[in-house]
Amino acid sequence: MTTASATAGVWSGLVGQRPTIEVLQQAAGGHGMTHAWLVTGPPGSGRSNVARSFAAALQCEQRTGCGRCEACRLGMSGSHPDITWVRSETSVLYVDDMRDLVQSAAKFPAIGRWQIVVIEDADRLGTPENPRTGNALLKAIEEPTPRTVWLLCAPTVRDVLPTIRSRCRTLTLATPGTEDVAAFLVRNEGVSETLAGFAARASQGHIGRARALALDEETRSRRREVISIPARLTSLGSCMTAATNLAELAKEETEAITATAERRELEELQSIFGSERKDLANRSYRAALAGLEKLQKQKAKRRVLDVIDRALMDLVSVYRDAIALSVGAPGVLVNEELRGDVALVARAASPEQLLRMIDAIFTAREQMLEFNVPPQLALESMTVALRLPGGR
Repeated sequence: MTTASATAGVWSGLVGQRPTIEVLQQAAGGHGMTHAWLVTGPPGSGRSNVARSFAAALQCEQRTGCGRCEACRLGMSGSHPDITWVRSETSVLYVDDMRDLVQSAAKFPAIGRWQIVVIEDADRLGTPENPRTGNALLKAIEEPTPRTVWLLCAPTVRDVLPTIRSRCRTLTLATPGTEDVAAFLVRNEGVSETLAGFAARASQGHIGRARALALDEETRSRRREVISIPARLTSLGSCMTAATNLAELAKEETEAITATAERRELEELQSIFGSERKDLANRSYRAALAGLEKLQKQKAKRRVLDVIDRALMDLVSVYRDAIALSVGAPGVLVNEELRGDVALVARAASPEQLLRMIDAIFTAREQMLEFNVPPQLALESMTVALRLPGGR
């Protein structure tokens, strides 16, 4: 029985997280409750969904996360006045914003049992070398107000400042199994079992990615383009072409995501200033517009990196499949529909060479995400390292 079918209420949409759900259900009922939680897990494991369900359950009139009361409905819809969501679409969270958040979080709840703050990207609170944003939050976690709860989400414990993580109760999520994800897609999205099985396998347990693959043909098409790259890397020219294609795919997908959001943000800014925006000498409007444009550029940069990062993980899956074929491991490949290409890569390179290729992908990832190397340069270096032995 899957987790989703074994639970009800606000917990019903969580996939493959039965042990975590049991802990949070007990906490919502008053057993083992604490003021600060750190929810960790690999991309797609459902960190934000777990935080949303827990926040709703903490406000639940029945203290169970029943899913039926007004508090549960408001919590799950993201509109509860005592649940604040902090989402960063840039590479960092800013110290001034965190100070404002700490002040508002200290207020007594308006209608609920708790004043809850959910920080989706706690890994962007700073680094040990530059911990300013995290330090702004630290005192609030060290000396909590009686009715404030902090829910922090991050990929791993190590991604969060030591001073903050040491003051939180940590929950580590599992990567949902393929069967659980497929069952979730069939039940919640109404897709066929065949398509659900493909999406669950190709997403490697990433719920959001699985849903996109199941529901959107363009998403499936972009993924096919990415995973077909390894078999084509037979010359220096093909490597340069592949790097350019990857960068352009990421740019196109990002533009499709950001165009509507940026237009809406500009319209909201214009509505705030009204007729004042028509006065070219209005310094306030010009400053606000410049600030918005700067923030939008930062968001776009981060989204490009996020899209590229997802493509790199798809590439890694091809080389892992190739290693599995090389050593005769049983089971279905992640990229079963491209078994012929995977076999070609497996014949061209030894398992040791394939492992070095995986290292090259993670090196490119680190260059872009940690050291701000331009994506085109990092991708060119990566694809050259991925060129199949024997190529020109």
